[in-house]
Amino acid sequence: MGTAAVRIAPSLLAADFGRLAEQLAAIEAGGADWLHVDVMDGVFVPNLTFGAKVIETCRRLTTLPLDVHLMVVEPEKYFESFAAAGATNLTIHLEAAPHVHRQLARIRELGCGAGVAVNPGTPVEHARDVAGDLDVLLVMTVNPGFGGQTFIASALDKVARARTMLDTIGSRAVLEVDGGISRDTIGRCWQAGADTFVAGVAVFTAKDPAEEVRSLRGRCGVHV
Repeated sequence: MGTAAVRIAPSLLAADFGRLAEQLAAIEAGGADWLHVDVMDGVFVPNLTFGAKVIETCRRLTTLPLDVHLMVVEPEKYFESFAAAGATNLTIHLEAAPHVHRQLARIRELGCGAGVAVNPGTPVEHARDVAGDLDVLLVMTVNPGFGGQTFIASALDKVARARTMLDTIGSRAVLEVDGGISRDTIGRCWQAGADTFVAGVAVFTAKDPAEEVRSLRGRCGVHV
């Protein structure tokens, strides 16, 4: 992997909403590339988080691309409102998208990047038939639903297989990993082929979130 490909995407899930403007300014100052927004419906995963209003708020507070991760059933119900609220990317779970090709096409029609996420128990090869239509392929390195979980080390093999799959078909999709990403795990994910890293607790609970973003990038061989 070329170091220029590294993207750091702090996760809103771990942010202090009482200091949201301050924290978003800090990650921008640290060189964050995206803001990752985890949308959970309490059905597909056992938690309930953000809706369109929070996306609108983030859009006002930051110029960072908003990488919206839909951990929901029937994700198509949210496409229009989230795109209108300012989402840059909309990523849906393969496990919740029986009509995934049509759903990806609709996301693109709305002007957003289209992504697919796969849970730890889902073979990444199940996304092969739509890989050429993706802007983002997201490999979960924890079971989705909560922040602060322990990185699943066996997911590294899946990341490597995902990289091979994307390269083989000539896909230009970014390869994103989400879950347990920290100074201790990001380098291994980068070596396995990932180029985009979601980090929530590691960044927003750090004493200096800006410095933490820089440190995470440095673990991939990039120093700014």
